[in-house]
Amino acid sequence: MKYIVIVPDGMADHPIEELDNRTPLEAARTPNFDFIANEGVIGRVKTIPERMKPASDVANISILGYDPAKYYTGRGPLEAANLGVELKKGDVAFRCNLVTVTNDTMIDYSAGHISSKEASILINTIDKQLGSDKFKFYPGISYRHLMLARHGTDEELQKLDCKPPHDISGKNVTKNFPRGKNADILINLMYQSRKILQSQEINNVRVDLKENPANMIWLWGQGEKPDMPEFKAKFGVQGSVISAVDLIKGLGKILGMNVINVPGATGYYDTDYTGKAKAALESLKKDDFCFIHIEAPDEAGHNGDLREKITAIERCDQLVLGTILEAFKNNKDFRILVMPDHATPISLKTHSSDIVFFGMYGKGIAKKNFSALNEKEAQKSDLFFEKGHELMEYFIKHSD
Repeated sequence: MKYIVIVPDGMADHPIEELDNRTPLEAARTPNFDFIANEGVIGRVKTIPERMKPASDVANISILGYDPAKYYTGRGPLEAANLGVELKKGDVAFRCNLVTVTNDTMIDYSAGHISSKEASILINTIDKQLGSDKFKFYPGISYRHLMLARHGTDEELQKLDCKPPHDISGKNVTKNFPRGKNADILINLMYQSRKILQSQEINNVRVDLKENPANMIWLWGQGEKPDMPEFKAKFGVQGSVISAVDLIKGLGKILGMNVINVPGATGYYDTDYTGKAKAALESLKKDDFCFIHIEAPDEAGHNGDLREKITAIERCDQLVLGTILEAFKNNKDFRILVMPDHATPISLKTHSSDIVFFGMYGKGIAKKNFSALNEKEAQKSDLFFEKGHELMEYFIKHSD
C-alpha cells in the first residue's frame, strides 16, 4: 500500500463577499479535489489543540500523527534540523525573518520575498557583526533564517512571548517586540540589525528597483530540540517529505523520513508544483508514504491576495493531485489524504484556529458521494477528529 498526503498550506478560508460569499476553494476550479470527495470521504479535523497558537509547525506535527501538546517545543528547532544545525542541551533556536520596517511599521514580513542569494549575503553580514560566543546566525531560504542562542544563554529567552512577523503586518513594531524577562536581549539585536542592514548595497539596489529592502531581522518561534519517535517506528511505514520550507523538511528529518529537495520548489507562488508531484511518485518506488507540502496558498493568504490564492489552489489540484491520480489510475493499492494544515483567511492575513476539512480516497475507503471538497461541504460529514493527531492513524490503518 502506498500512502500520499497533500497539504496545500493555509488553503482553508472564510466566505468572501466579492466571491458571492464563497471561499477561495469554493470559487476555484478543482475537479481532482472534488473527485476525492465524490469517490471517497470527507470530514473535519482540529489540527490546533486548545490554548496553542494556529501555526504551521503545530498543525503539521498534528497532521503527521503527533500530539503537539506533548511534542511541540517551537518552530526554530525544526528549521535548525533541516539546516544541519545541531542543538545541544540548553541551546535555543529562533526563527530569524528578514523583514521590511518603515517608520516603526511592519511593512513586509518577507522583505519582498527576497531571493536566497541576496538573503544569504545579508545574514552572513549580520553574523559577522552581531554573532558571538552566545549567538550564531545561519542563512536559510528566502526570508526564512535561523539564530541559535548557545548553551549558557539566559534560559529566560525560551519563555519570551515573541510574535510572528506575519501576524503584525501593517502594525506598530515597537508595540509588538518580544515580551518577558530579558526580552531586551532580543530587542537590542533587532535594533542593531536595522543599523547594519539599511546601509547594505543589496538593499540600496532593492530600493532603486522599488523592491522592499530587508532592513531588519525579526526573532521569534524559539524552542529547544524536541524528542519525537520516528515515523516508521510509530506507523510502520517508511516515509518521505517534499517541501520548500525548512520547517517541514526539518520536521521530516527529526522523524527519520527521507527529505527530498525539488529543484524549482520555492515556497512561493512560482513553485514547481508538477516537479513536487513527480518527485513524490519517484520516492514511492522505494518508500510507502509521501508527505507533500505546498506553501503557496498560505503565502497568498498572508498577502491578502485573493487571485493568487485561487490560482495556487487550482495548481495544487491540477498539477499536484492531478499528476498523482493519473499515475495511479491503473494501480488501486494506494490512499490519498488531502487537507490544509490550518486556515489563512484573506480577510485576516494570518492563521486562524478554525477546524479544517480533509478528503480521503483509495483502497479500503468507502465511497460516500460528497459533492465537493471544501469548507461548506465538510460540515455535512459526521466524520470528525477532535484530536488532530489521531487522523494519521485512521488514514493508515482504517478500513471500511
